[in-house]
Amino acid sequence: MPLPSDQKLITLSEEIIAQFDAIFGLHPGFRPAHARGAMLTGSFEPTSEAAALSSALHFKQVSTPITVRFSSSTGIPLVPDNDPNANPRGFGLRFNLAEHVHTDIVGHSAPAFPTRTGAEFLGFLRALAGGTIADFLGSHPAALAFVQTPKPFPTSFAREGYFALHAFKFTNSEGVTRFGRYTIIPDAGLEHLDEAAVKSKSESYLFDELSERVSQGPITFHLLCQIANDGDVTDDVTVHWPKDRATVNLGKLTLTNLVADNERQQKKIIFDPIPRIEGIEESEDPLFEFRAALYLISGRRRRAAPDS
Repeated sequence: MPLPSDQKLITLSEEIIAQFDAIFGLHPGFRPAHARGAMLTGSFEPTSEAAALSSALHFKQVSTPITVRFSSSTGIPLVPDNDPNANPRGFGLRFNLAEHVHTDIVGHSAPAFPTRTGAEFLGFLRALAGGTIADFLGSHPAALAFVQTPKPFPTSFAREGYFALHAFKFTNSEGVTRFGRYTIIPDAGLEHLDEAAVKSKSESYLFDELSERVSQGPITFHLLCQIANDGDVTDDVTVHWPKDRATVNLGKLTLTNLVADNERQQKKIIFDPIPRIEGIEESEDPLFEFRAALYLISGRRRRAAPDS
């Protein structure tokens, strides 16, 4: 994916990466946020409802290979699994459509994001680092709502739900267009720990459990999409749609194996929040271009670091 031509976006992305470095420290070869992770491979099988929503290739063919990265928050590569700062957990999903052809979905386990724009997000990080977060939250209600959103500890990456948050524009083969938001729901059901149980867990309980779980059989999720009504806000990630909006089951995600050479492959992969595929487009949400630039600049820096 190319860097945007807007120099302001590039500068903003570089400033945010520098702010993450200031908060978490510089860790060459790792992401400045969601540094600790693990990747698995598997397949996606769409429902008939998926093809009715979009003409995208992975919604039409019988099965598509996928790669998924589970991760913990912060830019600290060994952040303990039982550290509150490790929530929310991340979920990066890649549909491998052909050699060097893919489309991605990026989400996390909190159904909220603190800001509408990249510039506001930089302000959020600066306030967090500078000890003025209370003032920032007082003047930014969406950030306050994000901070107050519960972020419980999952018993497993495979028993957590994940939210892509942005609105996407879906167009089917008949030219019908609708907006929707992705949610990834585990077939094993949602399950979280209480405070006492968290304290009893090891610092690597989630990643240890993930490895053990996939060795015993497939891990499965379903990809859902909440459909907007006419008039619903589609360009602001902080605005939620009413719960009575229709939800479409797009298909099943089946994860079967840990990726070989996991650390090196995590260093290499750069997820793209912009779909860049026929049948699915980004909405007018300003975070799309900003996040794409941020991920690409971060990814190029990560790839340039020597292997440990």
